[in-house]
Amino acid sequence: MLESGPAKKVAIYVKETQQYHGMPVYAAVLDFLFYHGIAGATVTRGIAGFGSDHHLHTTRLVDLAPELPIKVEFIESEEKVQAILPKLQDIAAGSLIELHDTNIIRIPAKKREAERPVPHLKKEGKAKLMRIYVGENDKWNGKPLHEAIVESLRAYEIAGVTVYTGILGYGANRRMHKGGTLHLSHDRPMLLSVVDTEERLRAYMPVLENMVQQGLVVLSDVEIIKYTHDYVTTERRKEPRP
Repeated sequence: MLESGPAKKVAIYVKETQQYHGMPVYAAVLDFLFYHGIAGATVTRGIAGFGSDHHLHTTRLVDLAPELPIKVEFIESEEKVQAILPKLQDIAAGSLIELHDTNIIRIPAKKREAERPVPHLKKEGKAKLMRIYVGENDKWNGKPLHEAIVESLRAYEIAGVTVYTGILGYGANRRMHKGGTLHLSHDRPMLLSVVDTEERLRAYMPVLENMVQQGLVVLSDVEIIKYTHDYVTTERRKEPRP
């Protein structure tokens, strides 16, 4: 990690199409810097420019030439810069390398109000698990049924839902559904797993019954254990603002 104090700022200017051993020069430079422990580097792409040949390069659509300027820039200690400079000159042969004296000023991060680690909050309670089984080809108003169900759950502020794609299964019609590249059927079984309070899920049931024409819905009693590590920040966001 760079420390506060004197350092060197290095800028390497290359052409976008310039190659080094089959790869763009800017990418080769970036790889070299990364694997030689340089603190950090940035690659920026110019929108216009010209070089020693005095030919203007631009991103305008009327000019399709890809010879746009690329700049690789990094800051490191003078000792480290001098150690890697010969190889950089080899990789970016024919390009411009610029060195500047600079001074690093490191601004300390703001300290949190509580220096000691905040313990996680553990919540436990009773809830209902709803499992919804539908087919991948099932539709509702022209869109995939499982997507429509997720959107409706969100609209009704249900706590959360996860959609699983089955690889093998059959339903009430006893027709086998199978996933896989060697099988042409795309009507794979879909499972939506929802957890919330019984009251909220019961209130949502009429909506689900209107959407699912053929499928299976299972309700089970579950005990939830929820761990929250950023509950202090979350609770503060809920506080009314002046």
